[in-house]
Amino acid sequence: MNNKLLIYQVFTRLYGNRNETRKQWGAYTENGSGKFNDFDRTTLKHIKDMGFSHIWFTGVLRHATQTDYSEYGIPRQHPAVVKGKAGSPYAICDYYDVDPDLAVNVDKRMEEFESLVSRAHKLGLKVIIDFVPNHVARQYKSIAKPEGVKDLGRDDNVSDGFNPHNNFYYCPGEHFDPYFDLRYGPSGAEHCDSANLQPYKEYPAKSTGNDRFTSSPHADDWYETVKLNYGVDYWTRIGHFNPIPDTWNKMTDILLFWASKGIDGFRCDMAEMVPTAFWSWAIDKVKYLHEGIIFVGEVYDPNQYRNYLNAGFDYLYDKVGMYDTMRSVICKSGSAAYITKAWQATDDIKDHMLYFLENHDEQRVASDFFAASARKGIPGLVASVLMQSNPFMLYAGEEYGEKGMDAEGFSGLDGRTTIFDYWSIGSLCRAANGTLTQEEQEIYDIHQKVLNIARKEKAIDGEFYDLMYVNPSSEHFDHDHHYAFLRKKDNSTLLIVCNFNDNDAEVSVNIPQHAIDFLNIKEKKYNTTDLLTGEKMQMTVKGDQSVTMTIAANSARVWKLATAEPRKKKTEE
Repeated sequence: MNNKLLIYQVFTRLYGNRNETRKQWGAYTENGSGKFNDFDRTTLKHIKDMGFSHIWFTGVLRHATQTDYSEYGIPRQHPAVVKGKAGSPYAICDYYDVDPDLAVNVDKRMEEFESLVSRAHKLGLKVIIDFVPNHVARQYKSIAKPEGVKDLGRDDNVSDGFNPHNNFYYCPGEHFDPYFDLRYGPSGAEHCDSANLQPYKEYPAKSTGNDRFTSSPHADDWYETVKLNYGVDYWTRIGHFNPIPDTWNKMTDILLFWASKGIDGFRCDMAEMVPTAFWSWAIDKVKYLHEGIIFVGEVYDPNQYRNYLNAGFDYLYDKVGMYDTMRSVICKSGSAAYITKAWQATDDIKDHMLYFLENHDEQRVASDFFAASARKGIPGLVASVLMQSNPFMLYAGEEYGEKGMDAEGFSGLDGRTTIFDYWSIGSLCRAANGTLTQEEQEIYDIHQKVLNIARKEKAIDGEFYDLMYVNPSSEHFDHDHHYAFLRKKDNSTLLIVCNFNDNDAEVSVNIPQHAIDFLNIKEKKYNTTDLLTGEKMQMTVKGDQSVTMTIAANSARVWKLATAEPRKKKTEE
């Protein structure tokens, strides 16, 4: 087993939900919700056996919802500032609490979460949760904060638009007046459980999470959230970090609270909207007290990558580089040769870039808005998982070719799986009850093989050698649709060739003398096995010579080289 991180992202509310009612705009009582307890030992072991080292439970912290939990002492949220019936998991209304939707016994919801963490650890799985540092729900109010902790905004001077000691930004003298009905929000009265509501009131208005410093956000803004103040005056673009802003202390205490519960890592939402000075200060404190904990940052600006890594992040999303490139190759709108340019752009920080093909923000590969076929994503999967030693993340359902083609409610028909609505995922339900289609089973089998190659093959911990520069486009190699590379460590060597074309191909891959010398590969005849199909082939590897193979459409070859045994002479009877 090597050290490669493989992260399985689950949207916790959806993952274990087997209710197949799937009523559009359905309430909790109609469509149901998955629970922490759905991740029993069998389920967690299945995830572990797929090859994953970490599981990211998305949507754990208590967030704004239209479901009424007031009988448990949980404040109700006004539906005008809640997206969907279930609400956005990134509109946090209590950093010290967990989502009651996820508990069998709401009063014991934290204990149920803690038991889940314990179960995962016993099976060798590490646990990641979201940390949402940039914004909170408009009606944030903690009922679970430890004794002595002051709520966000409690001591703010609301007459100041910006004050480095405030937790929020304000629009002094202005009422919250967005461009939608303040009784029901953009979704309208027909999707609200409560009739004849009084309009939502907020005075003075707070600035909105997506840096809208106005009292009138639009329906496509993050209107349900409030921007947190880390001491940056956005009117002058000057940071006021001495003395340490109050928000820094409060948010660091929240990180330490969850780290003390045995969390192994934080996926930090929109990390680049929070100053690096805070991250340097906070991450250092958390890692000092909790050795080994990791921080994964959602950072989209490549010009900022190194700044956030220097601030203490272990891994960053490689979205605008590798993800966007791989998507274009899968969709036949970009050349496979661009994959080389994508990894070269971050070569100096390659071990810190997190690759993925799906997550809760992106469209499903099999959706009509992406590739319209899970099979077309297979070569992209193989390349993304096996080409480097950095982490890879897979979104639950992706391993079955989930299409995400449901119009669930607030989340319309867009090729994404909803994060705002009560719903269940068809492919996950079929996997649980043993009714996967043949194609879904085949897609799953391929995913499991690729993930286990990544975790078990020694070469994936070793050197990476891109073969594209010596394989220009020719009748034997199509650099727009073929991608080839080597992986090598000690005596373990893999030759990996991906075919993004919709047709089977016979491909000749040149292996240069430099690769032979750099990787210390012996020039000889090898018995090779394709780790994806089990097919065997003899292959002669010599510098500046080609090896030829057939590759099925939208597939790949992962050849493992083994020294050919001398043939035994036939003895006469």
